[in-house]
Amino acid sequence: MSEPGFWGYRRPDGSAGIRNHVAILAVMDSANGIVKSLSNLVRGTVAIPVWYGRGQFGNDDTVFRRAQVGLGTNPNVAAVLVVSLEKVSAEKVAGSIALSGKPVEHISVQDVGGTVEAIAAGMRKLLGMVSEASAQRPEWIPLSEMVLGVECGGTDTTSGVAANPAIGWVADRVVDAGGTVYLSEASEWMGAEQILARRAANEEVSDAIWAAVRRIEDSAIARGVDIRGANPVPDNIRGGITTIEEKSLGAIIKGGTTEVKGVLDYAVKAEGKGLYCMDTAAPAAESMTGLSAGGAQMILFSTGQMNIMGGLLSPTVKVTGNPRTAAKLADNVDVDVSPMLEDESLEEAGARLLDFSLQVASGRFTRAEMLHDEDIAISRFEPTV
Repeated sequence: MSEPGFWGYRRPDGSAGIRNHVAILAVMDSANGIVKSLSNLVRGTVAIPVWYGRGQFGNDDTVFRRAQVGLGTNPNVAAVLVVSLEKVSAEKVAGSIALSGKPVEHISVQDVGGTVEAIAAGMRKLLGMVSEASAQRPEWIPLSEMVLGVECGGTDTTSGVAANPAIGWVADRVVDAGGTVYLSEASEWMGAEQILARRAANEEVSDAIWAAVRRIEDSAIARGVDIRGANPVPDNIRGGITTIEEKSLGAIIKGGTTEVKGVLDYAVKAEGKGLYCMDTAAPAAESMTGLSAGGAQMILFSTGQMNIMGGLLSPTVKVTGNPRTAAKLADNVDVDVSPMLEDESLEEAGARLLDFSLQVASGRFTRAEMLHDEDIAISRFEPTV
């Protein structure tokens, strides 16, 4: 155990989880009530409700199902119960999750006889799943098997000069150890995309970075919005951010300084190791859901003025560089790096954050976990038909 690592749970596909959830996954929103009831009734489970799930076509349906399967196969999930209104969608999602080797069962509400019967059948299936998951003992996992997502929200000037650099320091240590880091929120690259592109592993990756930013800009303009005039948003401005370039320069540093290996679509797992950009929307729930569906075990989330939300499956460490936030919103802060504004070095703050992150990876709860400030939201791209 001389090299950095954490105590985690080995999955059938070889990945390592930092939590041992049995997930109850709704395939469509009509099953949300049953999923929530089952989670309340059976200890050791986590409910994954969704919005929509029907009337989606083309790329919208592809991304939605990919995200659901990604959540079910996240390394922090030990087993999955899939719940749908009808059999076809339940079997489709459960079958895709089963390809990972993970234990998975499914229920069709229409076939078992309605809500009461579905809850009874679900409880019987979950009892065996939870019993098996709870019997698994953690093992020592090297840092090279970490998949880390980095996120920001409630950005202010301290984010760019303290919290994000500290997260970036940790990201570099993960990559140096042979692990994987996902830098999210493509709109937060705008104004600094040329810097990311210069760090690209090859021309294809560079082109993909430029294309992701261009798509966001063109999409906004097509809807009559110039994102360059709408970002930074009012709370960013209130926190001292003056331009989109200033915000983006601070945002991208949380991914560290290493070579960008690739640009991932929403909820897609990296095939290799190193730093990857994931093309997610900026809102935290959507972005973190994409990171979790892409296999992130943990998320480091910088917040100057405080965004309380955490990922539902990926424990989310809230990091602030704002001393006022650290004092006023202390209940929601995991790591305070505001001493960097005075005399603490980047290396000292980064080392503290890495140590705390490895404790979380080994079982320590984050504030968002303890306070149930967790949710998911799969991104939508088209109207429902």
